[in-house]
Amino acid sequence: MDRVTRTWWKTVLGVVLTAVMLFPLYWMINVSLTERGAIRNGDLYPKAFTLEHYDVVLHDQLPYLGTSILVGVGTVVLTLAISAPAAYALSRLVLPGRRVLSFLLIVAQMIPAVVMALGFYTIYTNLGILDTVPGLILADSTIAVPFGVMLFAAFMTGIPRELLQAAQIDGASYWRTFRSVVMPVARNSAVTVGLFAFLWAWSDFLFASTLNRDGGKLRPITMGLYDYIGSQNQQWGELMATAVLASIPTAILLLVAQRYVAAGVTAGAVKD
Repeated sequence: MDRVTRTWWKTVLGVVLTAVMLFPLYWMINVSLTERGAIRNGDLYPKAFTLEHYDVVLHDQLPYLGTSILVGVGTVVLTLAISAPAAYALSRLVLPGRRVLSFLLIVAQMIPAVVMALGFYTIYTNLGILDTVPGLILADSTIAVPFGVMLFAAFMTGIPRELLQAAQIDGASYWRTFRSVVMPVARNSAVTVGLFAFLWAWSDFLFASTLNRDGGKLRPITMGLYDYIGSQNQQWGELMATAVLASIPTAILLLVAQRYVAAGVTAGAVKD
């Protein structure tokens, strides 16, 4: 009983802090369900309930939502295709300059995204891939790949060497060992890297506004939000409804991949 008495305030504090953090999400949903004329009243619940904003958003924003899904999936595929083999080479193979490459990966994550966006703009203009989905996938992958390599390398370093040697004794090549032994074992890390890559691509605004501003209906959902923001008027109902709609895929992914992420983010942290 004394133990419960000593810890009850921690529970209350946790509930209060959680409520404070979730209140913006609740307010977003509240505004999205409130009629336009009643939004300025600031009611704590949608007294003037309406689904009109969602009707408008589903009609206007579905192309942008499809583009964001395409960019997110493309970023995941490209990130995994590059980071997993690179991490295997850095962690398990005799690679000249391995320490330098690992250091450069850390440095790459310190470069401001706005600097990268300006460089990409010039390169994309010369290559003719400005305002295209592949260009946006490539740009978003530059953020996710260094993180993916570091996470994969942390896990692959902890894989027992005997497991890899057994595969080589059976005649497996480096590529076959990587594909048939290492990657199945690194499943949790792969899910974690893929999830973070998707979230980065999904929430990206800087690259989208710089490299795909004139992409028309091929712009991602973060740019579609700007259809409801004007210099003289803001359509708050549609804006919040779009934000709610854009939050649903990421919330589903987080719920589905939660147990894999919990194992993947601690990969390599403990040695046997």
